[in-house]
Amino acid sequence: MSVDVQERRRFTAALLGEDAAPPPSDPSPQVVRGVVLHVTAHMLTVATLKGEERFLFERTTSFWRGRDVGPQDVRVGDDVLVRCGGGGRWVVDRLWAQLGRVTGTIVSADGDTVVVDPGHGRPRAVAVIPYRSSGRMAVRHPVLEPGYLFDAVGVREGGAVHTTVPVTTQPPHPASRAPRRPPARRVPEALSGIVTWYDPAYGRAAHTDPRAHAAGAAYPALDPGSDCGPDCDRSDPCLPLPLLSLGATVTVRNDDTGVSAVFPVLNCASAASRFCDRCREGSGDASGRLAELTLPAFTALGGRPEAGCFAATMEAG
Repeated sequence: MSVDVQERRRFTAALLGEDAAPPPSDPSPQVVRGVVLHVTAHMLTVATLKGEERFLFERTTSFWRGRDVGPQDVRVGDDVLVRCGGGGRWVVDRLWAQLGRVTGTIVSADGDTVVVDPGHGRPRAVAVIPYRSSGRMAVRHPVLEPGYLFDAVGVREGGAVHTTVPVTTQPPHPASRAPRRPPARRVPEALSGIVTWYDPAYGRAAHTDPRAHAAGAAYPALDPGSDCGPDCDRSDPCLPLPLLSLGATVTVRNDDTGVSAVFPVLNCASAASRFCDRCREGSGDASGRLAELTLPAFTALGGRPEAGCFAATMEAG
């Protein structure tokens, strides 16, 4: 969290009371991200912000690199996310290699490649749809043309994400033609919807960039007069979200695992305001995006990054 965001939370708590801006939860020690230095069938060495760290594999450890793989498919130099099990920090329960995600509105499409606008403040992203994934993608994303929504998870290769899993089903009409959403009469204290994830480091320098390890949230309804700014491209959210500012805190509970934590709002998630989808997996039928958690935060709450989302309950302040 930046100093500015920390100061905003402290100011809000001092002005309105601690209940209006509860302190963020400590990052989970069981979720680690870094770059692979050495890997065998039984052990992993990773470069992290803390230096070199070593982890053990068990027979039950699972690995993902676009699909379920084995430890032999994890390579030196890979950006990996590790979730440890058994209440400790040294035995790997699940490992994800080269995770990438492309979410937003399609800007251009040419063959198996689409360029996507991820929204206010984020660089455009390139998604490549391999032939083996094209069938699944066509079911969940019936139209791959400019103006349509796109959201898929895959493997980072070079400057693109080679997508393997479409996260949710998108409508067969452009985002600009979405049905008008009536204004909310009131905002409930607890909101139900879905939570997704994003990578504020864009897959770069996971061993040296603090953004790759941040535990926080991007929010789709930032105050348009300040934090979102005059160039903000968000629309009316699918859910009756309260306006928040950077530095505010939100309490998020994974409705499938029951795990909850308090996260600071670190970034804008303007693109999330255009999605009115629901998760393909998990319990509940809630729709609409509450927030985008950073990749470590999402995983710490029990989320599966390859699934892309989970049903959640959120309280602001």
